[in-house]
Amino acid sequence: MSRNILIVDDEEELSEIISDMLEGYGYSVTVAKDGEAAMALLSEGAFHLVLLDINLPDGTGFALCQELRKASTVPVIFASARTSETDRITGFDIGGDDYLPKPYSMKELLSRVNALIRRTYGFQEERELSFGNVAVNMTARTVKKGGEMLSLSLKEFDLLACLCEHKNQAISKENLIAEVWGAFTMVEPSTLTVHIRWLREKIEEDPAKPRYIKTVYKVGYMLEVGE
Repeated sequence: MSRNILIVDDEEELSEIISDMLEGYGYSVTVAKDGEAAMALLSEGAFHLVLLDINLPDGTGFALCQELRKASTVPVIFASARTSETDRITGFDIGGDDYLPKPYSMKELLSRVNALIRRTYGFQEERELSFGNVAVNMTARTVKKGGEMLSLSLKEFDLLACLCEHKNQAISKENLIAEVWGAFTMVEPSTLTVHIRWLREKIEEDPAKPRYIKTVYKVGYMLEVGE
């Protein structure tokens, strides 16, 4: 399956060279020259990776990444001539997955793109589960409700994805915590309860009477959807 990559960079010649190279290796590439165009494209369709410059005509890649992280956990590679330690740390702190200083070789860029795609998605086909007016794309890690992108935190998405993977099955609180936070992480059941409440507020029409994210008495939770 072709993986969709969004390049956000106002250097047209460089973007064209990168596009040609990536498309030659089977990727589908779209280019945005500024942050506004990038957000419009991201709201319209799913991308599997974003290659993001820091210096943009209408702002910074840092600001764009922060905005993107409100709605998606799609992998982001910062590619920039700004190579200070402060910039690199900032890039990672706000949700970037890799940082590639300019100038870089096409060989290194391809290697990093391949590695991040492989680490994030493996070799699975795109998976999406829809219920009601909600669409959960497990591959692109996006959630839409009524066609509008929802803003989920990393843990909220991981929790919803886990419920989707085991739809119509009761999952114990212990197993949910182990899947989402890690088997060896000390997390109180109340933390899970809070995240379930937040998910219901975003997913359900009536969070007080959830239609999909159900509590299973003395067990845990389940995502109840039609087959």
